[in-house]
Amino acid sequence: MTIDRSVTIGVLALQGAFREHIAYFKHLIESNPDEYAVYDFDIKEVRTKEDLELCDSLVIPGGESSSMSYIAERTELLPHLYKFVSDESKSVWGTCAGLIFLSKQLINGIENQRVLGALDIEVSRNAFGRQIDSFEQSLDFSSFIPGCTAFPTVFIRAPVVTKILNQKDSLKEGVIRSNNSYQNQAPVKVLYSLKNYDGKDHELIVAVQQGHILGTSFHPELAEDYRFHKWFLDEFVIKKSQQYIDRII
Repeated sequence: MTIDRSVTIGVLALQGAFREHIAYFKHLIESNPDEYAVYDFDIKEVRTKEDLELCDSLVIPGGESSSMSYIAERTELLPHLYKFVSDESKSVWGTCAGLIFLSKQLINGIENQRVLGALDIEVSRNAFGRQIDSFEQSLDFSSFIPGCTAFPTVFIRAPVVTKILNQKDSLKEGVIRSNNSYQNQAPVKVLYSLKNYDGKDHELIVAVQQGHILGTSFHPELAEDYRFHKWFLDEFVIKKSQQYIDRII
């Protein structure tokens, strides 16, 4: 039996830092030819449902979440994104605006903004302030990415997770809730909380995972450090591909 080991990673290219994600994945694969030689990777921009249908994984980049939402709806891509993120044979990662887009609830969104409902979380946009308040901080992610210490973490008008949701949560006035009926049965794992970033005693959730979905408040695609992308590639994309291969052999 000939086993198809082709893997397509799509990056939503409606708006935002999609080129940076594509460049990072290509660099990783080209820099590790022996490690990834068994796979035939294609890294592609996603703008249409036809693009999306070719993908095994999807990355939703940083940018402007409301613009992504409006463009996806206007181009009739939105229902296909609902379907894709609900497919647990896929893997999905959202960074910054992508985290907002993947959330189930948004507490300070723009009128008619849509969210995809793949993560059972409530999110607040621009939680750290305006563009001028953007910052970079060296963080230790070794609790979930082995050896990943001193990662240069870039926060630009970043969101934070304000709440982990459950089915009993009622919808408050002014909160945007996803129209997607999908129920992710995996538990939400808080991967990282930012502690005392401004000298104040609080913890802000900035990285979560729920099954096949990963969300980060920050921009690994702007860090000039490839470790986060490698972790997603190895632990989400390739593992999903291997699970598929294991089922057919």
